[in-house]
Amino acid sequence: MPKCALFLLSAALCLAVPSLAQATEDAEAWTPTGSAIRANAAGIDLPQTVAGLSLSKSGEASNGGRAVDNYAQYLSEDGAVQATLYVYMPTYADASLAAYMTDKAIMERFGARTRRTAYASAPAAGQAGRAIRAVYDDAADGALTTAAGFVHAGRWIVKIRVTGPTERRADVLAGLDGMLSGLAFDDASLLLATAPASFSACPAAETGDARLAKADPAEQAVPQDVRIPRDGKDALCVRGTVTTADGRYDMLQQAGRSDGPIIVPVDDSGTLLAFDPEADAQGYKLSIHMVGQTDLYGVYDKVPSPRQVAAILDGKDPQTAQAEMTAAYAANGDVTMQSARGR
Repeated sequence: MPKCALFLLSAALCLAVPSLAQATEDAEAWTPTGSAIRANAAGIDLPQTVAGLSLSKSGEASNGGRAVDNYAQYLSEDGAVQATLYVYMPTYADASLAAYMTDKAIMERFGARTRRTAYASAPAAGQAGRAIRAVYDDAADGALTTAAGFVHAGRWIVKIRVTGPTERRADVLAGLDGMLSGLAFDDASLLLATAPASFSACPAAETGDARLAKADPAEQAVPQDVRIPRDGKDALCVRGTVTTADGRYDMLQQAGRSDGPIIVPVDDSGTLLAFDPEADAQGYKLSIHMVGQTDLYGVYDKVPSPRQVAAILDGKDPQTAQAEMTAAYAANGDVTMQSARGR
């Protein structure tokens, strides 16, 4: 599997604000509604002016025309404080993991002086415990304060990033809190309670390499949800650490479950590898989840080793050279299955 296939869809949700010149405008992704802007498919609204920040640009960060990966950029009047609202549909949606992976990226990007000064559940849209709120001080050698919020609503993740000079810290926090409270949802019942992920060490696991059986395309169906608690609802444990050319990633499973799924989060936009036990207990099926797409592979006879997972991520594992099937998700949730080998 070429490495670029893993990261192409997720690159737009990296820490940098999307390039406005490259972003694709799409009237169907966002619609102005009086004083608000609306993410149509998700049924989510945010005021066009909130906490001293005003809407400056909106569009699709990737997957142009599909409305599954959307951003709206806000600026203070002087442009010093910048905020971006992302509304996107990863096929493995988990606000807790989104916060965890963003936390890792922020700490890596902004240097050793960066301090995490808040990281906890918070209200969103008037409901307690429906968001994760994170604040980082002394970023970029003390020059910046950056903050983030995460919400899980149905199939969608809402991610808010606000950044400004350290001396404008109060404005950064007001922007984040104003945007979290200003979110409006067509169906508020879809808002899920979420909390920061907690991790422990897993018991020692077998580390030998696994073998992959070629999947039968006739048996590939619409991907099922990976059966693991999400949004911080249960403790996860670290089964192993995967070291690749691009970084280090954790292999996670539910604490106290040696027979459950294993996931490997790759970035802060929801890209992850999942090894899901087959119903007949005859191995683990590999799927790779991204924004609006899941790639389906064959079944391993056991959980691959960290070395083997690293080879998959680096595109150097001959067993996983190409997906068998791809599930493409529309913004309304419809799924189109196609043979990846026929593309």
